[in-house]
Amino acid sequence: MSNPLPEAVKPLKLNRTYATTIATVHLLAVAACLPYFWSWTAFFVFLLGVHIFGQGITIGYHRLLTHRSFKTPKWIEYCFAILGICSMQDTPARWVSVHRMHHADSDDVPDPHSPRVNFWWSHLGWLMFLNRKTYSLAGLEKFAKDLLRDRFYLLLETNPFFQFYIIFAQIPLFFALGFALSFAFSRNVMDAVQLGNSMVVWGVIMRIIAVWHITFSVNSLSHMFGYTNYETGEDSRNNWLVALLTVGEGWHNNHHEDPSACSVQHRWWEFDISYYEIRFLYMIGLASNVTPLRKHRHKKTGKPGTSKVPADAA
Repeated sequence: MSNPLPEAVKPLKLNRTYATTIATVHLLAVAACLPYFWSWTAFFVFLLGVHIFGQGITIGYHRLLTHRSFKTPKWIEYCFAILGICSMQDTPARWVSVHRMHHADSDDVPDPHSPRVNFWWSHLGWLMFLNRKTYSLAGLEKFAKDLLRDRFYLLLETNPFFQFYIIFAQIPLFFALGFALSFAFSRNVMDAVQLGNSMVVWGVIMRIIAVWHITFSVNSLSHMFGYTNYETGEDSRNNWLVALLTVGEGWHNNHHEDPSACSVQHRWWEFDISYYEIRFLYMIGLASNVTPLRKHRHKKTGKPGTSKVPADAA
């Protein structure tokens, strides 16, 4: 089954901001091939950062802000949102708007990133061209109104440079971290500069690229390869490799069956590490209203549930 391009991208017009940013960051990653920028310390920070900043997308943008599957104090919510911004996947309201559009028309023609067009389109291509629906004011008003009621998220939309202040602040912070770690042990300024630069390349640039492609793989691989537990009327799949990389999000067919639930673990071996981390926040009093799986909601209410994602999850 194949789809034409969404009508909202016709005629194709290059999204210069997105295309330039994606190309530039990938070009900067070439520096990681140079021995000067390599260090085991920076590589460890890279691995740790992929998980921590990636959870800004998985836990923050996706489960908390898009599906409202749990609640946190505002300062925790904003911390997750900032981690997501640092992953350079757009502002929270715009990410949420696109994802809710995806659920509303999953794998149908209006879906912004359906792999029924082709793999490249669902993984990365959809970002390269202007979609006159996804980022329109009408789209944000319809699909992300609840976020725009919040001053922080509204500021990010009304001040286009604010998110870039957050993004670029990572560079001196990671450089300073590397410099301080090295200087604390060796007192050699050049070694400290080298580790600082290594931290920027691996802790920021390579980490951003890794989180990009891990996130994009949910749109592409998890709608093309894997198995299904449910007939959901679209092409979502449970993909173990994506689930491993995303610490849970790859159990995507489970998610499309019950997007309101905080967990995507429907079988005992479909481990959802992200859910366990949310449960930890709940245990220490930093999360509440954790939405259980539909079958458990049924037991409490005795009423059938729904997996429909509201346009305005107020």
